[in-house]
Amino acid sequence: MHTGTLQELFPAAKLDEPLRRYTAWKIGGPADALLEPRCAEGVISAVKKAKEHGVPVTILGGGTNVLVRDGGVRGLTIRLAKALTGVEFDGNRVVADAGVLYPVLANTTAARGLAGLEFATGIPGTVGGAVYMNAGAYGSETVEVLDWADVFRDGEVVRMPNEDLELSYRRSILHERPGWTVLRAGYTLEPGDPVELKGRVKEFRAQRMNGSPNRPSCGSTFKRPEGDFPGRVIEAAGLKGTRIGQLEVSPVHANYLVNLGGGTAQDALALIELVKETVREKLGVELEAEVRVLGES
Repeated sequence: MHTGTLQELFPAAKLDEPLRRYTAWKIGGPADALLEPRCAEGVISAVKKAKEHGVPVTILGGGTNVLVRDGGVRGLTIRLAKALTGVEFDGNRVVADAGVLYPVLANTTAARGLAGLEFATGIPGTVGGAVYMNAGAYGSETVEVLDWADVFRDGEVVRMPNEDLELSYRRSILHERPGWTVLRAGYTLEPGDPVELKGRVKEFRAQRMNGSPNRPSCGSTFKRPEGDFPGRVIEAAGLKGTRIGQLEVSPVHANYLVNLGGGTAQDALALIELVKETVREKLGVELEAEVRVLGES
């Protein structure tokens, strides 16, 4: 679609905006138009207007676990991180907007003496992304504390209870419904001691920092194979330090593919395939990437 038309439809949008600025991997071509609505109603209005005018819509959260192709994303990209960031408390119940960063929610709930989301400090994504992926770390998953999610689907907002979201390992029903958008999520937590909970959050954060490379990446690249860990099998296949272009299998943690500077989506996709093929040939293990790929080559 012509950029002039997009500007007329979405005057607050940034045109031809490089998406590498908004992804943890620091990779990605331009969005035709990038919009950061300030409320859920703004998201709904933009999606409806886009649909009316035949403009494709892509939802972007915190930019982790995402690979944007080098050709960028056509139509309208709506970014929720740093936009939908409200958090409400009612006793031990918490409602968080989709753009709230999961580590921020972990800190906020722990400080209030609410237990159950401490694991979220190890997940550098948003509430919406956590529902989409059933994000988990340190032996806990979102499904264990999530009550419901408000999802904009088929022109209306539907409050979907936990069981209807079909949450499983790094998956939800949203994978099969690309037009559905999480707007907020509700959790039930348990009372706890704020000092102990903040200490646990700090411990988890230290674990993550100690085991993570200090380079841009999408986080964990591959899902856990049955009965094993992706980092272990990739290392066992002798792939640590393997490079394609400016993408490298991290020498620190093999399940992180890091951008050494100026890396491309083409590099990343080629390295993902090389890792999968090598692990399959050497160890007979099938790896599945958990990265969401967006845009055009």
